[in-house]
Amino acid sequence: MSERVKVLGSMVLSMICWAFSFVWIKQAFISFNPLTIVVLRLLVSALLLFTILKLSGRLVKLRKADFKWFILLAFFEPFLYFMGESFGLELVSSTVGAVIVSTIPLFAPITDKLFFKSKVSWANIMGIFVSFAGVLLIIFKDDFSLTAPLKGILLVFLAVIAALGYSVVLKKIPSHYNSVSIITYQNAIGIFFFLPLFLIYDVPRLGELKITSEAITAVVLLAVFASSLAFIFFTYGIRIIGITKANVFVNMIPVFTAIIAWWVLGEIITIQMMIGIAIVVSGVFVSQIKLKKRGV
Repeated sequence: MSERVKVLGSMVLSMICWAFSFVWIKQAFISFNPLTIVVLRLLVSALLLFTILKLSGRLVKLRKADFKWFILLAFFEPFLYFMGESFGLELVSSTVGAVIVSTIPLFAPITDKLFFKSKVSWANIMGIFVSFAGVLLIIFKDDFSLTAPLKGILLVFLAVIAALGYSVVLKKIPSHYNSVSIITYQNAIGIFFFLPLFLIYDVPRLGELKITSEAITAVVLLAVFASSLAFIFFTYGIRIIGITKANVFVNMIPVFTAIIAWWVLGEIITIQMMIGIAIVVSGVFVSQIKLKKRGV
């Protein structure tokens, strides 16, 4: 399989996992508070990945000199990103959250240029605007309004800023660390960022929770797919094709969210939404024109 196909496949799979996460978070809210959800999903993810890496002998030892980068990486994601996303989704719908997250590619070229002096091709720019035009078509459907509490919108935008910071720091991580090792370390360190808040605010109320099987399943799915596999796929892609091209794929999240809503919740996909989906996908592939292998 060519590297181009592997990169494209990895990025699409990561977006599908994150699209599902917007639904799973809502399902987890049935029983758990945002901090509890995050701590549980990170704990399950870190233990799962660590076990797999140890058994396969693929865990790359963390060097002392690189520890500062992993702390910064964990601060942006999972800590800052999950704080914005989880608390934001308490106030806005899954679709609105997905749409806000899809603005990441609009800011990615700025951070790429700012920190790495990277050149942004016309194909990148065209792909970004074509994809975002498709997102707008999906947003402005007849039975949907972007009206949402300002606090919720700002919290989800905090997740956007965190994702951009994560992309920048990720490129500072030495290339000898494999994607799975990176995600294992960032999730394990991330737990310690959340732990004080979890102990203060959520632990005293754990006895009051009415835990359902649906909520437990949602947390497990978030841990395995959204906190593990999605990050592994995305990390692999961003280290090969860079911040700007990788983040264009984020425009696909609201597309997949719309499809999942139709599949899981029985919502109708209108002609306008179908056209929007086609435009978003087209924009992603336009941005990948003349894709070349490069080391990060």
